[in-house]
Amino acid sequence: MIPYGRQIIDEDDIQAVVEVLRSDWLTTGPGVQVFEDGLARYVGARYAVAVSSGTAALHAAMFALEIEPGDEVIVPPMTFAATANCVVYRGGTPVFVDVEQDTLLIDPRKIEEKITPRTRAIIAVDYTGQPCDWDALHAIAVRHGLKLVADACHSLGGEYKNRKCGTLADLNVFSFHPVKHITTGEGGMITTDDPDLAARMRIFRNHGITTDHRQREAKGSWFYEMIELGYNYRITDIQCALGTSQLEKMPAWLARRREIALLYDEAFSEMPSINPLEVRPDVHHAYHLYVVRLDRSRPGPSREEVFTGLRSRGIGVNVHYIPVHLHPFYKKNYRTHPGMCPVAEDAYESIFSLPMYPGMSDCDIHTVIRSVQDLCR
Repeated sequence: MIPYGRQIIDEDDIQAVVEVLRSDWLTTGPGVQVFEDGLARYVGARYAVAVSSGTAALHAAMFALEIEPGDEVIVPPMTFAATANCVVYRGGTPVFVDVEQDTLLIDPRKIEEKITPRTRAIIAVDYTGQPCDWDALHAIAVRHGLKLVADACHSLGGEYKNRKCGTLADLNVFSFHPVKHITTGEGGMITTDDPDLAARMRIFRNHGITTDHRQREAKGSWFYEMIELGYNYRITDIQCALGTSQLEKMPAWLARRREIALLYDEAFSEMPSINPLEVRPDVHHAYHLYVVRLDRSRPGPSREEVFTGLRSRGIGVNVHYIPVHLHPFYKKNYRTHPGMCPVAEDAYESIFSLPMYPGMSDCDIHTVIRSVQDLCR
């Protein structure tokens, strides 16, 4: 099986983890700050806060912004459920805004009609690794006094108008799941230039307690206070050692993802039934995913038939995503329904994700291309 995404672990990564296992600090130790500082430098942010997952990072962002019951937060439907769930964790209400037809990114033109006096923030997702229209989003946020959160879990290494993802919003969220650009097994990070927001998230990840074990050890103190209701969202030094080692390989891995995308682009440019998503000229795409749309107006196999055919040939295609507002939880508890986001709903019926990870060989890539061509002719 050629999976849709996969981690790369080499001997340097293994050695970095082994060194931590032989050290005194397995968690809340110096390795956490090393990883935070390294990622902050990479994206150009002042602060970075590491947590146990991308979902924990989204939750910490909502805590930092003090989202409360009754508050509303704008979210796109074309994303993983965690983007909306983090609002629900805080008692807020996610308000779904449809996406653009060509990119499947949140459509800034449709946001303002959903803003109410209860709206507090906008979460925009850099879907597949392409940055959103952040200038338009900033203009809306300024007009209405809202905070911006970038769900950048797909876009580490991406750029918007020569500005790196990780610096484009008030809070920028990353994931280090094994299919992402770098991995810590599970893990997440939030970057920001705001010291107060960073401080709130550091407390939140540690049960709402003012100091962690290493800080108390350095002072020779036992005393701490819980000042907020936080969670145990700490990440370990073991994971951070892996993340720090992986971060060094980002430039080469990102270049390989773009090479793979170019090969796909060239192959499918001659196939009218397969339409890759549009890429804007003012961005550098990070290509976490390579999503194509099957033209259902043409005669030929259905998306389900293509999907099943590719899987039977060992091509691990996937579908990203079922629009969040169509999940039973949201239908039941937030009265969402089909027809709310017609562009996302229509896209869901035709999209699928092809394998995209830097460990793919040229032979793997051509196998995927030939299989798609055979099934879609």
